[in-house]
Amino acid sequence: MSTVHTDIVTPAGKIYEGDVHMVCVRSTSGEMGILPHHMPIVAPLEIALVRLKHENEEVVDYAAVHGGFIQVSPDRISILSEAAEMKDQIDVERAQIARDEAQKALGTLHKSSEGYAQAMLKLKRAELRLNTAAIKEKVQES
Repeated sequence: MSTVHTDIVTPAGKIYEGDVHMVCVRSTSGEMGILPHHMPIVAPLEIALVRLKHENEEVVDYAAVHGGFIQVSPDRISILSEAAEMKDQIDVERAQIARDEAQKALGTLHKSSEGYAQAMLKLKRAELRLNTAAIKEKVQES
């Protein structure tokens, strides 16, 4: 099996770099599974889980990516995001607090207000972090 060099970069720096067999992302057009030698593309990403599958498909790294872009060439994949965390970097307690704060705010705001949209975004990001962390715990238990 061949691999493709992949990195995930935020303004704070590179959070992941390695050679993987497949990258699975959610673009604004839907789910994408990208293998080595893929045709060049650039696509906007949703706030979603990114799966980095290694040659031994039992080994998968997970990242919570908060939007951004994916740039693909036949020998390289780069994910550029304003914020992203690998599963082992997620602060679960902080994510739970953010989720609770967002849910509380949503209960008091009108759906047409700007604050409501911001609270929904905060909730989506917190839930992504918590869901990614839950995958981490399941992998460690088995």
